[in-house]
Amino acid sequence: MNYYVVDTEADAFKAVNLLSEASKGRAHFFILDSFEKFTPAPIKIFDNATPATEIVEYDSKYNKLISYILNNVYLIANTSNEFPQDEEAIFITANGKFTKKRFSISGGSVGLFEGKRIGRAKNLEKLDKDIKGLNKKLQVIKNNLNEENKAVIKLKASTKKDQVEILQNEINQLNESLISLKTREEQYSKLLSNESTKKENIQEQITTLNKDLNKLMPVTEKGKTDLDILGEKISGLQNELKNQQELLSLKSTAYNDENILYHQQTNKINSIDQEINFKSMAFENSRERINKNLENLELNEKEIKDLISSEETSEDVLIEMYDKKEVFEKALNESEKDYYSARGNIDELDSQIREFQHNRENIDIIITELKDKLNEIKLQLNSIKERLSVEFQVKLDDILLTAETEEELQISEEELKEKVDTIKTKLDKIGPINPMAMEAYEEVKKRNDFISEQREDLIQAKESLVATIDEIDLAARANFMEAYEKIKENFINVFRTLFGEEDDCDLLLTNLEDPLSSSIEIIAKPKGKKPLTINQLSGGEKTLTATSLLFAIYLMKPAPFCIFDEVDAPLDDANLDKFNMIIRKFSKDSQFIIVTHNKRTMISTDIIYGITMVEQGISKVVPVDLRELEV
Repeated sequence: MNYYVVDTEADAFKAVNLLSEASKGRAHFFILDSFEKFTPAPIKIFDNATPATEIVEYDSKYNKLISYILNNVYLIANTSNEFPQDEEAIFITANGKFTKKRFSISGGSVGLFEGKRIGRAKNLEKLDKDIKGLNKKLQVIKNNLNEENKAVIKLKASTKKDQVEILQNEINQLNESLISLKTREEQYSKLLSNESTKKENIQEQITTLNKDLNKLMPVTEKGKTDLDILGEKISGLQNELKNQQELLSLKSTAYNDENILYHQQTNKINSIDQEINFKSMAFENSRERINKNLENLELNEKEIKDLISSEETSEDVLIEMYDKKEVFEKALNESEKDYYSARGNIDELDSQIREFQHNRENIDIIITELKDKLNEIKLQLNSIKERLSVEFQVKLDDILLTAETEEELQISEEELKEKVDTIKTKLDKIGPINPMAMEAYEEVKKRNDFISEQREDLIQAKESLVATIDEIDLAARANFMEAYEKIKENFINVFRTLFGEEDDCDLLLTNLEDPLSSSIEIIAKPKGKKPLTINQLSGGEKTLTATSLLFAIYLMKPAPFCIFDEVDAPLDDANLDKFNMIIRKFSKDSQFIIVTHNKRTMISTDIIYGITMVEQGISKVVPVDLRELEV
């Protein structure tokens, strides 16, 4: 498939250039012009082989090319493994299993489309037509099956067994309803007895509550008088609160002043610490500079000594250098003094700026705290007003106008709070009396009774459903095991008729505890073989095992007709005879339709139906009754 056909040599060169420029790989080209002088070799004749040039379809202009490619290629029959003796020719079996060349033989399995790249489109079209025809046949068969299933359902519905089951179910339902009615009667009797006792208890509670109310009435009157006294005391406490607030404001201002002074002192201390750190750093820097200057002096003295030792220098030069040194030292000292004085001024300004910033931040904090306290006091006053108006129906302004002096208030604030709390708890314990309590109780009781009845009905329905499920499960298990044992027995008998009396087979359930959801293992052991799985058998043995299982199921409930689609394809002649024999045996009770290409199967049938194409696109069925021919 990596070869291409071109007319001229120039076309081949163009194609090669295109492939190399696009980096698409390599390819081979057959040039038709170069075959003009080619003379094909004569075709050899073999008994069981046909030349490939006679089978392949091609145009007349490719005659020499095909003879060049396939002149020494020959096809032989599928079943034949005896190749003709010829060293130059290549022999291929029709199914593609074997290929014999001069010094080698190759072969193996061939896939559906392997070796069929040429003409694949035609093969696909043929397969598409075959698929459509088979789909139509399948649809017809499905329709027939649906009709047969409907008929079977009707037959089942017409049997007396179903009527007996329906009557049995009705009897069970009546028994369940009778049991439920008995249980309801018992429940109603219990409820009536319980309600009578509950009524007596409720009446006793009502009498006790009335007595408690009569006792609590004078207590409530005393509580009201105590509340009035407490209101008067609260007004005095509020005056005291105002005085305390004024004192608090004075003390807070004094505290704020002291706090400002404290922060100023702390800021000064921080600035002094910073100056100390700065001066220590400057001291260390000056120390390092002095050390460096000393090192430089030592180096200069060394240089001076070197200069003195040298003959080139003179005393005048040394005097000039000493003068320059003194001038440089004076200038350096003056510059250091100016630097340190400027640095000190900068530090003082920084410390002053920091003090101003700290003072400003402290003032802002104090202002926000005062605002927050003022808002809290306002909120407390509003809450006190609302509480007095809601709980005691008293206005704060009236209390302030009618307030007495502080000397008359002898009770402390904590004692007043404790009394108020005790009175509140007593009032909360008494609570409001609901005159509609009995009616609400009756409604809730009715609702409770209805829900309990519904719950009991649901529990009984659940129990009955569980019981029916168990019965169905037991019946299904019994029917399944009965069918399983029969199919197993039929499978062994049919298997031994197809293979032999000494051959062994079996059907095993993997989960005996739950057979309905268990998988079934098929064991088939022909004579002389010990396969671990059924996949280790040959194709013919697998087919015979499958047919024996099908006939075992068929014997359980024989069908009016059965269809086999090329079941005999993988069987050899001996197994074919067994297969045809068993179909003959069972054809007394059922009709068998077999789609086959095997001659032995066709001979053993009664009627053959062939499909032929009389005209293009028109198919026709041609039946042949072999029974008439035998007569």
